[in-house]
Amino acid sequence: MREFLVRITTTVPEGTAPQEADRRRAAEAVRARELAAAGHLARLWRPVGELRSVGVWRAADEEELRAKVLGTLPLAPWMTFEITPLEPHPNDPGDGSAAP
Repeated sequence: MREFLVRITTTVPEGTAPQEADRRRAAEAVRARELAAAGHLARLWRPVGELRSVGVWRAADEEELRAKVLGTLPLAPWMTFEITPLEPHPNDPGDGSAAP
């Protein structure tokens, strides 16, 4: 699977009932755990003081990422996604091949 850096901004539409927002947020947590277990969600962060998230997501390609991964999130209709495809860096210490 290919990795993608995804910046997500969620905007709850004006006039949305608080109960609906809470229901979707709870369902979002469940779906995120499912996607992590399936290997699609590798890491997820929330920048300090911001109401957005930044994560490393995995899919075969960007089309699959949008349609079959991010598109399945309960909050997806309220989200905007900024997607950047990633490739390994030769100096990445995480893959064990970087020179000492």
